[in-house]
Amino acid sequence: MSGWARAADNGKRPNVVLIMTDQQSADAMSCHMGKWLINTPVMDRLAADGMVLRRAYSANPLCQPQRNSMFTGMYPHQTGVTSNVGKAVSLDTKEFVCLGTCFRDAGYETAYSGKWHLQYDLNDSRAHGFEILRSRINDNLDARTADAAVKFLARKHDGPFLLVASFTNPHNICEWARRLAGRKDELSCGEIGAPPALDQLPPMPGNFALPRNEPDGMTVMRKGYHYEGGLFPVGKFTEADWRKQRWGYYRMIEKVDAEIGKVLEALRHTGQTDKTLIIFTSDHGECAGAHHFNQKTVFYEESVRVPLIVVWKGRVAAGTSDKLVNTGIDVFPTLLEAAGIGLPRKLPGQSLLPLALNRSPAAWRDHVVVQNNMTQTGPVDELGFAPTMEGRMVRTERHKYCVYSRGVRRESLVDLDADPGETNDLAGDGGYREVLLAHRRLLAQFGQTHKDPLVAELLADDIKPMSFTAADGLKAKKPRTAGGE
Repeated sequence: MSGWARAADNGKRPNVVLIMTDQQSADAMSCHMGKWLINTPVMDRLAADGMVLRRAYSANPLCQPQRNSMFTGMYPHQTGVTSNVGKAVSLDTKEFVCLGTCFRDAGYETAYSGKWHLQYDLNDSRAHGFEILRSRINDNLDARTADAAVKFLARKHDGPFLLVASFTNPHNICEWARRLAGRKDELSCGEIGAPPALDQLPPMPGNFALPRNEPDGMTVMRKGYHYEGGLFPVGKFTEADWRKQRWGYYRMIEKVDAEIGKVLEALRHTGQTDKTLIIFTSDHGECAGAHHFNQKTVFYEESVRVPLIVVWKGRVAAGTSDKLVNTGIDVFPTLLEAAGIGLPRKLPGQSLLPLALNRSPAAWRDHVVVQNNMTQTGPVDELGFAPTMEGRMVRTERHKYCVYSRGVRRESLVDLDADPGETNDLAGDGGYREVLLAHRRLLAQFGQTHKDPLVAELLADDIKPMSFTAADGLKAKKPRTAGGE
């Protein structure tokens, strides 16, 4: 056992079960939305039994960047994994020690079931520290994920274990959108049936309309995302199509809820619930029609805010927290602290245990920074660029500030207390100039502290008052990468 991984084995180290869905927005469960739209009894029970962190944000609202962040505890710009495509990045196992390695070296039995999307060689357990679980049942992906996890829990365990159950749904909403556009994509996690009549479909989102005064780059990116020949051909969706899309999304969440239930029942049946820390989250959300977007990657709340629930019987009392959390960097130190394992290196995140245990931490951040790299296929735009754009987002107690790498008007600012649907961009409103400048300063400080080179490029006109006209806006930046889903 290495020195940094040494943990006092007093017989009280908890088992850890990390449950992840893919593409689930923070509010997409019945305890938040109501059973008339969606019914998720398993997730509801977790929420009732644990600490619900209501302001949890993805480090980058896309599968690979967020997952590699979560399993290394580092920001996406630090791992180099900023999109799902492009040149493959193989993580250095010494510089980026995987969560599985930390737990394995501390004497834990470590196992991983389901979707991977990590930049470690899946077949090399020395690189990531996990036993990769397999299922022999001939069923859909999430059923196999649950089956393998259940069989692992049924084993005899001589010491504590770390189990990751990584489910695919509701990611099938990607294929569902293509079906509604007339394609024949398969749903890898099983069929959900045909949508009901129009009057029984979910309503349109209240923020379906395009935001007022949105940055130029977002307008360009939306066109690229809606490209008929691309991965997300929703540009011609009618209101009925969008409502069918939302209906399908909720059914897929219900399907994965049932699979998660199998894992939790196996934990109960084997008598291990009382000595197990459970964390439930998702890698990112899904816009489901918000601002005419489906998919993720954008900085809208539906895309970037994720569910996060901590359950630890006898330790964590039921409740909610509104503290700002970045799941990409905070889950890693949380799990290590709970298991009594030292950090492999200085990491940027904070352990969530004080929040989960309802203690007042000595100090907690007043903002989180989120990154994205919007890389989608589509036609070349009027400036000769393929539709790709990078950005940074700063979320403070009340406001959200975003800045992007392309366009004349490259900044956005919303007041989430007054405008939770993000319908009105205030970046050009002179009455909010000081608020905007304060958020620029926070981002500049982040770039310096965490050596994020893109921040300096995005703020290249320096942090100074703007005239808030198109002619005096921040300079357009040429995007650096391209890619796909």
